[in-house]
Amino acid sequence: MNNTINSIKYFKLYISTLFIFSVFYLYGKYNVGNDSTVSEWLINYEGGFTKRGLIGQIAINIGKFLNISLRQSILLFQIFSISLYYLLLTNFFKSVKFNKIILLSIFTPIFLLYPVAEIEVLGRKEIIIFSFYLIYLTLQNFNQKNYFRIFLLPLLMLIWEPVIFFFIFWLIVDYIEGVFEKNYKSLIKYLFTFMPAILIGIYIALNPISEIDHKNMAIFLKENFNENCYMSCALLLSKSSIYAQFQANFNLFNFEIFLRYFLIILIGFGPLFILIKFSQFKGLNNKIFLFSVLLPILVLFMMMSDWGRIVNIFYTFSVISFLNLYKKKLVFVNSEILENFFVKVLNKKYIYVFFFIVFCFGWNPKTSLTGDIGTNPLWKIPYNASKKIIGFDSFRLFQESNIMKWHKKYIE
Repeated sequence: MNNTINSIKYFKLYISTLFIFSVFYLYGKYNVGNDSTVSEWLINYEGGFTKRGLIGQIAINIGKFLNISLRQSILLFQIFSISLYYLLLTNFFKSVKFNKIILLSIFTPIFLLYPVAEIEVLGRKEIIIFSFYLIYLTLQNFNQKNYFRIFLLPLLMLIWEPVIFFFIFWLIVDYIEGVFEKNYKSLIKYLFTFMPAILIGIYIALNPISEIDHKNMAIFLKENFNENCYMSCALLLSKSSIYAQFQANFNLFNFEIFLRYFLIILIGFGPLFILIKFSQFKGLNNKIFLFSVLLPILVLFMMMSDWGRIVNIFYTFSVISFLNLYKKKLVFVNSEILENFFVKVLNKKYIYVFFFIVFCFGWNPKTSLTGDIGTNPLWKIPYNASKKIIGFDSFRLFQESNIMKWHKKYIE
């Protein structure tokens, strides 16, 4: 019991630290003219309907209402989204009974640490999806869950349409929790609640933004906010069709990339794989759960070039789904896990501490599929932050000292 309380206390400290660095880095880069984190939030409906435009339109209206710039509005929205996500996570993990393998599955660098270690991913729209999923898992009422799937999943599709690949997690968790009866008729009724979101997905896929509408959106951003429609915003046009989504990646593929990401998934998911292997799910084979986790990731690998981000998204859904079932006692970890060689080795305290530091804070995948492995985020995150702070202060002091020299020379 005491170990669990201490783990929660340290987890809260960890989350608080990540939040501070997240806000610092977001503030430091929100005004950068070529940052893809902001460019994705610039997409809006001013030129006509387009995918991922809902949040950008809301940010525009917030900016007008508060009389602030669009980038300031986006920054406030991002900080609010991260705050909500971290609060929901803290509440979620309060009732999780920690052990050594679960701690490794939480602190793996492809989960919470990743967006802060790779700030190109920080503040992207999937964080809103994570928050909605965490809220969904707290719902106990059958009708509330139905309303969520019917009315809020379509909303998520308008925010970030690849969420459709994660509907499998809603299905698996609800199946195990007994949200619907395990028969054909009940399954059909349940799947029907996904239809509004699926129909929106089909509409988005079949109606990409036209060149004229995209130009109108770009003109609106330029004339009203002096913003260029760049990177994610510009890619709406160049990657408008489904075929273009796949075609753009084909020339990048090679054996080295496949091997690298095979190892990233194997190692990064490692603790969760061990938990799943030695677990018994209520009414579901653990291999089916594992297969469901891994299958959709292959499709997104074919469509998107930021593979590190994809791994982070799929791992987030996977570990939250597993631990949700675990804390509700709908999945049981067999005692046989204690006989696993890896687990036996980690039972030695000093080996575990050493492995924990190296595994959790010694590496992280880069954002792009062509990027190599990042190293030592435990050091780089505070070091890069301190460089920005010291660099800013040094520049300010340099300016002040030169102003004083100029003042003495020409005024006094």
